[in-house]
Amino acid sequence: MAVHARAISPATAKTDYRERPIGVFDSGVGGLTVLHELLVALPHEDYVYLGDTARFPYGERTPQELTRFALELSEELLARGAKLLVVACNAATSAALGALQERMLETTLGVEVLGVVRPEAAQAVAQTRSGRIGLLATPTTVASAAYDRALAAVDAHVTLTAVPCPGLARMIQEGQEFSAAAVELVRAACAPLIAADVDTVILGCTHYPLIGRMLQRMLGPQVRLIASGPALARQVEHALTTRRLRSASEREGEYRFLCTGEVESFSALATRFLQMPLTAVEQVALGALADAEGAIGVG
Repeated sequence: MAVHARAISPATAKTDYRERPIGVFDSGVGGLTVLHELLVALPHEDYVYLGDTARFPYGERTPQELTRFALELSEELLARGAKLLVVACNAATSAALGALQERMLETTLGVEVLGVVRPEAAQAVAQTRSGRIGLLATPTTVASAAYDRALAAVDAHVTLTAVPCPGLARMIQEGQEFSAAAVELVRAACAPLIAADVDTVILGCTHYPLIGRMLQRMLGPQVRLIASGPALARQVEHALTTRRLRSASEREGEYRFLCTGEVESFSALATRFLQMPLTAVEQVALGALADAEGAIGVG
């Protein structure tokens, strides 16, 4: 699918490229756990976050759908002046990061695209003592084998036990993460990790940090949990520094929100994930949403 970045309006563009915002997108509000880490690690940067809540969840979508969605979301953020793109969604990173990076090479924008998989894999390898690593993720992410490849690229001798968790992201997004059904789902997902005697577990969905304490209890205090937010924040900081894109401002940065679904639904959920004050939310309509075929709401 050919996607062409729209021109940046004078009202959005800034003369100093360093002062443009970092664009972050996710299938819904889970990526706000990543944005939270960015706001803490890089407080002088501006951010624009886009949640594709009209098409949530991504975890059981096809790679082709995810690539199309990711290209559309990236185009919207580029149109709003993003100097760097962060794919704060494991499923979208697994399916579409290569296509997004290739798309940026085709343009003269020179915008770097970072995803959540490689930073988590590198941190997991650094943390493991036994070389036995676990992964909890959506079915699409597990099936992509993106973490298998990322871990092998860092250390070919580690072993991965990957467990798909269908429906868990939706339960968390809907605030049902501590329901009896969710607890049983999580307990069943942890069982093969315990049997494999892993000492490090990658949380392969940005929703999962919200159940971190429950996972820690079930897996045991000796198991280290790797969330995408802190690992990705370090990579973003490195990219900004090496490309001389860090904001020179000493002020507290601004952050704003866009979503493709209902603003009220997004706002009701977002503060819980962001753990910071929420600013106004703007609804946007992307090209592929016009036909609404297959669209799934969050309400």
